Amino acid sequence: MKKRKSIEEEVSKFQELNDKAISLEKKLDELISMLEESDLDSNTVSRLQDKLNQAFDSNRLTDTELEEFKRLDNQNVSRLEMADDLEVLLTRYKLDSNNTRSYAGTEKWAYISQFIIAVILVALGFAMIIMPAPPYFEMFTVFYFTPDDGVTLMDLISLLIIFTGVYLLFTSITKLNRR
Repeated sequence: MKKRKSIEEEVSKFQELNDKAISLEKKLDELISMLEESDLDSNTVSRLQDKLNQAFDSNRLTDTELEEFKRLDNQNVSRLEMADDLEVLLTRYKLDSNNTRSYAGTEKWAYISQFIIAVILVALGFAMIIMPAPPYFEMFTVFYFTPDDGVTLMDLISLLIIFTGVYLLFTSITKLNRR
């Protein structure tokens, strides 16, 4: 019974959206006919065009609205309920290939930059281990192999940097492969 009410509510919302789209088209046709009949100068036309462009720009899909689509992946519901939720989101927001392409591009560049940072961190960590440490780090030896040599604080910090770089490297590779 509850599911039936939910479906009926969604159908009524969809019908309202459809009615709004039809009335919007009628208003647009009226605007076009009014503009054809009027004698407007170029400044007025430019001002009206800017105003119309601003109205269209305000209807673009934002990152927060895309987050609602991402939340569909994290739900533990049946495929039918997920399809219903997706249908509601698609009727609510205007999603086109330009929006998805730009969003996918920014995510790809974020993963690529994460990969580059990870490689730099790994290289920096190995360089810190190979290069001689300053004397004030040498006096903090954590574990001695011989009386003159051992694992220093600098080596531990370098290992921490290397492990962080390796973690970022693996996460960026897995995220890039998922795309």
